[in-house]
Amino acid sequence: MKHEIKVLTEKKLIGKRITMSFADNKTHELWKSFMPRRKEIKNAVGADLYSMQVYPPMFYANFNINNTFEKWAAIEVSGFDYVPNEMEVFVLAGGLYAVFHYKGSNTDTKIFEDIFSVWLPNSEYALDNRPHFEILGEKYKNNDPDSEEEIWIPVKNKPETPSF
Repeated sequence: MKHEIKVLTEKKLIGKRITMSFADNKTHELWKSFMPRRKEIKNAVGADLYSMQVYPPMFYANFNINNTFEKWAAIEVSGFDYVPNEMEVFVLAGGLYAVFHYKGSNTDTKIFEDIFSVWLPNSEYALDNRPHFEILGEKYKNNDPDSEEEIWIPVKNKPETPSF
């Protein structure tokens, strides 16, 4: 599985959020409310969109499709001088990420199954408790098999097992 390990620097984001679960997926509702208003964000850094998930601690260790988390639709900004009504700010802390370049429909979840059940357990990394996100750039096309995006998974080095 092609990936890169990158160190992310802190990002300032402005966007909208919603609380949801995988069983009660409200992603479409969130983006439908955000996209018509994204141009109101005046100090955007680039045109990339951030689809971000903020999971509670131990979310994946005790995984249940009914557990809730925050889903964000956001844009990176240079500062928080102007925040449109009904939007919020988020400071995405820097850190180590595994970045997967994905081509395919955003409705196909197999890539996430592969990352969490194959790549991660066999890698030298463990999941870190920081936001997960996808960068939806110029090659992103909603529900299109030719769509491209970057999937950013927060990781940390696995603790070394002592050898006796």
